[in-house]
Amino acid sequence: QVQLVESGGGLVQAGGALRLSCAVSESIFSFIFMGWHRQAPGKQRELVATITSSGVPNYADSVKGRFTISRDSAKNTMYLQMNSLKPEDTAVYYCHVLVRGEMKPYWGQGTQVTVSS
Repeated sequence: QVQLVESGGGLVQAGGALRLSCAVSESIFSFIFMGWHRQAPGKQRELVATITSSGVPNYADSVKGRFTISRDSAKNTMYLQMNSLKPEDTAVYYCHVLVRGEMKPYWGQGTQVTVSS
């Protein structure tokens, strides 16, 4: 059972920045990919960014050029650097990983990001 713990959420003004962290209980090299989703009130969960086991990132169009996904293998931690935040980025952000050989991803508990206008 993989454990994921997010941190770094909070309240920030539009144009500001936050860095989310996702600490995982296993080596990141155990995962086919890692990523972040978000869910705003009344909306479906949407994919924000992913990073493959070889380090290739992928972003939703809505965050390209503003968000950066990265990982630190020494710390077994994934990050989401969010710059130029907009009110529409307000959501609960969830990290997730897919373990090699398994069918379903593991999810963290979520961290709230609120961007005020």
